[in-house]
Amino acid sequence: MGCEAPLDADEEHICKYCLDHLPTTKHWEQTNNPIEQIFWGKLQVVSAASYLYFSKGGIVQEMLHNLKYNHQLGVGRLLGKRFGAELAKTPFSDIDLIVPVPLHKDKLRKRGYNQCDPIVEGLSEAIGKEYCLPALKRTASNESQTRKGRYERWLNVKSLFKAVEVERIAGKHVLLVDDVVTTGATLEACASALLEVPDVRLSIASIACPALV
Repeated sequence: MGCEAPLDADEEHICKYCLDHLPTTKHWEQTNNPIEQIFWGKLQVVSAASYLYFSKGGIVQEMLHNLKYNHQLGVGRLLGKRFGAELAKTPFSDIDLIVPVPLHKDKLRKRGYNQCDPIVEGLSEAIGKEYCLPALKRTASNESQTRKGRYERWLNVKSLFKAVEVERIAGKHVLLVDDVVTTGATLEACASALLEVPDVRLSIASIACPALV
Protein backbone atom coordinates (compact mmCIF):
# COMPACT_ATOMS: atom_id res chain seq x y z
CA MET A 1 0.00 0.00 0.00
CA GLY A 2 3.00 2.29 0.15
CA CYS A 3 5.59 1.97 -2.61
CA GLU A 4 3.52 -0.73 -4.40
CA ALA A 5 6.55 -3.04 -4.57
CA PRO A 6 6.00 -6.80 -4.21
CA LEU A 7 5.97 -7.94 -0.59
CA ASP A 8 8.40 -10.48 0.84
CA ALA A 9 6.99 -13.64 2.39
CA ASP A 10 7.25 -12.23 5.92
CA GLU A 11 5.64 -8.87 5.08
CA GLU A 12 1.95 -7.99 5.37
CA HIS A 13 0.12 -5.12 3.66
CA ILE A 14 3.13 -2.80 3.62
CA CYS A 15 6.84 -3.44 3.17
CA LYS A 16 9.40 -3.04 5.95
CA TYR A 17 10.95 0.01 4.33
CA CYS A 18 7.65 1.88 4.20
CA LEU A 19 6.79 0.79 7.75
CA ASP A 20 10.12 2.12 8.99
CA HIS A 21 9.47 5.45 7.26
CA LEU A 22 5.91 6.08 8.40
CA PRO A 23 5.43 9.68 9.63
CA THR A 24 5.22 9.02 13.37
CA THR A 25 4.19 11.86 15.68
CA LYS A 26 6.10 10.81 18.84
CA HIS A 27 3.23 12.35 20.84
CA TRP A 28 3.62 9.64 23.48
CA GLU A 29 7.04 11.11 24.31
CA GLN A 30 5.72 14.70 24.62
CA THR A 31 4.12 16.37 27.61
CA ASN A 32 1.20 18.61 26.61
CA ASN A 33 1.32 17.33 23.03
CA PRO A 34 -1.10 18.69 20.39
CA ILE A 35 -3.67 15.90 20.89
CA GLU A 36 -3.82 16.50 24.63
CA GLN A 37 -4.31 20.20 23.92
CA ILE A 38 -7.44 19.47 21.84
CA PHE A 39 -9.21 18.37 25.02
CA TRP A 40 -7.93 21.03 27.42
CA GLY A 41 -10.84 22.65 29.25
CA LYS A 42 -13.27 20.04 27.87
CA LEU A 43 -12.34 16.69 29.40
CA GLN A 44 -10.24 15.33 32.25
CA VAL A 45 -7.78 13.23 30.21
CA VAL A 46 -4.79 11.38 31.65
CA SER A 47 -2.93 11.05 28.34
CA ALA A 48 -3.68 11.45 24.63
CA ALA A 49 -1.71 10.73 21.48
CA SER A 50 -1.92 9.95 17.77
CA TYR A 51 0.49 7.52 16.16
CA LEU A 52 0.91 8.94 12.64
CA TYR A 53 0.47 12.10 10.64
CA PHE A 54 -1.69 11.81 7.55
CA SER A 55 -1.76 14.03 4.51
CA LYS A 56 -3.97 13.98 1.43
CA GLY A 57 -2.80 11.29 -0.98
CA GLY A 58 -0.15 10.06 1.44
CA ILE A 59 0.62 6.54 2.59
CA VAL A 60 -1.24 6.86 5.91
CA GLN A 61 -4.43 8.01 4.20
CA GLU A 62 -4.08 5.10 1.76
CA MET A 63 -3.75 2.58 4.59
CA LEU A 64 -6.71 3.97 6.53
CA HIS A 65 -8.84 4.14 3.37
CA ASN A 66 -8.16 0.45 2.73
CA LEU A 67 -8.98 -0.37 6.34
CA LYS A 68 -12.22 1.62 6.36
CA TYR A 69 -13.65 0.89 2.93
CA ASN A 70 -11.87 -2.15 1.44
CA HIS A 71 -12.17 -4.68 4.28
CA GLN A 72 -8.42 -4.66 4.94
CA LEU A 73 -8.78 -5.34 8.66
CA GLY A 74 -5.23 -6.66 8.86
CA VAL A 75 -3.99 -3.11 8.29
CA GLY A 76 -5.77 -1.99 11.44
CA ARG A 77 -4.30 -4.83 13.50
CA LEU A 78 -0.82 -4.12 12.14
CA LEU A 79 -1.00 -0.41 12.95
CA GLY A 80 -2.55 -1.15 16.34
CA LYS A 81 0.27 -3.53 17.24
CA ARG A 82 2.96 -1.12 16.17
CA PHE A 83 1.35 1.77 18.04
CA GLY A 84 0.81 -0.45 21.07
CA ALA A 85 4.49 -1.42 21.11
CA GLU A 86 5.32 2.28 21.50
CA LEU A 87 2.65 2.96 24.13
CA ALA A 88 3.68 -0.05 26.21
CA LYS A 89 6.91 1.80 27.09
CA THR A 90 5.03 4.85 28.43
CA PRO A 91 2.45 5.79 31.08
CA PHE A 92 -0.19 4.55 28.63
CA SER A 93 0.69 1.07 29.91
CA ASP A 94 -1.24 1.99 33.09
CA ILE A 95 -4.57 1.51 31.27
CA ASP A 96 -6.95 -1.28 32.28
CA LEU A 97 -9.35 -1.50 29.32
CA ILE A 98 -9.31 -0.52 25.63
CA VAL A 99 -12.55 0.70 24.01
CA PRO A 100 -13.24 1.66 20.38
CA VAL A 101 -15.39 4.51 19.09
CA PRO A 102 -18.53 2.67 17.90
CA LEU A 103 -20.43 2.80 14.62
CA HIS A 104 -24.19 3.17 14.43
CA LYS A 105 -25.89 -0.19 13.81
CA ASP A 106 -27.09 0.88 10.33
CA LYS A 107 -23.59 1.84 9.21
CA LEU A 108 -22.18 -1.29 10.84
CA ARG A 109 -24.67 -3.43 8.95
CA LYS A 110 -23.81 -1.72 5.66
CA ARG A 111 -20.01 -1.85 6.08
CA GLY A 112 -19.92 -5.16 7.92
CA TYR A 113 -17.37 -4.10 10.55
CA ASN A 114 -16.14 -1.23 12.67
CA GLN A 115 -12.71 -0.13 11.42
CA CYS A 116 -11.67 0.71 14.99
CA ASP A 117 -12.11 -2.88 16.22
CA PRO A 118 -8.98 -4.38 14.61
CA ILE A 119 -6.95 -1.38 15.80
CA VAL A 120 -8.12 -2.10 19.35
CA GLU A 121 -7.27 -5.79 18.96
CA GLY A 122 -3.75 -4.92 17.83
CA LEU A 123 -3.27 -2.46 20.68
CA SER A 124 -4.52 -5.04 23.17
CA GLU A 125 -2.08 -7.65 21.92
CA ALA A 126 0.90 -5.29 22.09
CA ILE A 127 0.12 -3.64 25.44
CA GLY A 128 -1.21 -6.78 27.09
CA LYS A 129 -4.49 -5.22 28.28
CA GLU A 130 -8.04 -6.42 27.74
CA TYR A 131 -10.52 -4.74 25.42
CA CYS A 132 -14.30 -4.38 25.27
CA LEU A 133 -15.68 -3.75 21.80
CA PRO A 134 -19.33 -3.16 22.89
CA ALA A 135 -18.49 -0.80 25.77
CA LEU A 136 -20.08 2.17 23.99
CA LYS A 137 -23.25 2.36 21.92
CA ARG A 138 -24.01 4.94 19.25
CA THR A 139 -27.64 5.80 19.89
CA ALA A 140 -28.30 7.52 16.55
CA SER A 141 -26.66 7.89 13.18
CA ASN A 142 -25.11 11.28 12.48
CA GLU A 143 -24.42 13.15 9.28
CA SER A 144 -20.98 12.97 7.70
CA GLN A 145 -18.40 15.06 9.54
CA THR A 146 -16.22 15.62 6.49
CA ARG A 147 -17.35 19.14 5.53
CA LYS A 148 -18.24 20.41 8.98
CA GLY A 149 -16.32 22.89 11.11
CA ARG A 150 -15.25 22.28 14.71
CA TYR A 151 -18.47 23.58 16.36
CA GLU A 152 -20.73 21.90 13.78
CA ARG A 153 -18.94 18.59 14.37
CA TRP A 154 -19.46 18.92 18.12
CA LEU A 155 -23.19 19.67 17.71
CA ASN A 156 -23.46 16.72 15.31
CA VAL A 157 -22.21 14.14 17.82
CA LYS A 158 -22.60 15.54 21.34
CA SER A 159 -25.51 13.29 22.39
CA LEU A 160 -24.92 10.25 20.20
CA PHE A 161 -23.14 7.90 22.61
CA LYS A 162 -23.99 5.89 25.71
CA ALA A 163 -21.89 3.60 27.91
CA VAL A 164 -23.56 0.18 27.95
CA GLU A 165 -20.96 -2.09 29.61
CA VAL A 166 -20.96 -0.08 32.83
CA GLU A 167 -19.86 -2.95 35.07
CA ARG A 168 -16.75 -3.52 32.95
CA ILE A 169 -15.91 0.18 32.73
CA ALA A 170 -16.50 1.36 36.31
CA GLY A 171 -13.32 2.08 38.25
CA LYS A 172 -11.08 1.48 35.22
CA HIS A 173 -8.49 3.53 33.38
CA VAL A 174 -10.00 3.34 29.90
CA LEU A 175 -8.15 3.94 26.63
CA LEU A 176 -10.62 5.28 24.05
CA VAL A 177 -9.51 4.59 20.46
CA ASP A 178 -10.42 6.07 17.08
CA ASP A 179 -8.82 5.72 13.65
CA VAL A 180 -8.43 9.48 12.99
CA VAL A 181 -8.75 12.58 15.16
CA THR A 182 -9.27 16.01 13.59
CA THR A 183 -11.30 18.39 15.75
CA GLY A 184 -11.81 15.74 18.45
CA ALA A 185 -15.61 16.19 18.46
CA THR A 186 -16.45 12.47 18.18
CA LEU A 187 -13.87 11.47 20.76
CA GLU A 188 -15.10 14.20 23.11
CA ALA A 189 -18.68 12.90 22.86
CA CYS A 190 -17.58 9.30 23.48
CA ALA A 191 -15.32 10.33 26.33
CA SER A 192 -18.13 12.29 28.00
CA ALA A 193 -20.29 9.16 27.98
CA LEU A 194 -17.48 7.08 29.50
CA LEU A 195 -16.76 9.66 32.17
CA GLU A 196 -20.36 9.42 33.39
CA VAL A 197 -19.47 5.94 34.69
CA PRO A 198 -18.25 6.03 38.30
CA ASP A 199 -14.51 6.34 38.96
CA VAL A 200 -13.40 6.16 35.33
CA ARG A 201 -10.04 7.60 34.31
CA LEU A 202 -9.63 8.27 30.61
CA SER A 203 -6.86 8.32 28.02
CA ILE A 204 -7.28 8.75 24.27
CA ALA A 205 -5.42 7.34 21.26
CA SER A 206 -5.88 7.52 17.51
CA ILE A 207 -3.90 6.05 14.68
CA ALA A 208 -3.66 9.32 12.76
CA CYS A 209 -4.12 13.04 12.90
CA PRO A 210 -3.63 15.77 10.28
CA ALA A 211 -0.05 16.92 9.87
CA LEU A 212 -1.01 20.43 11.03
CA VAL A 213 -2.64 19.35 14.31
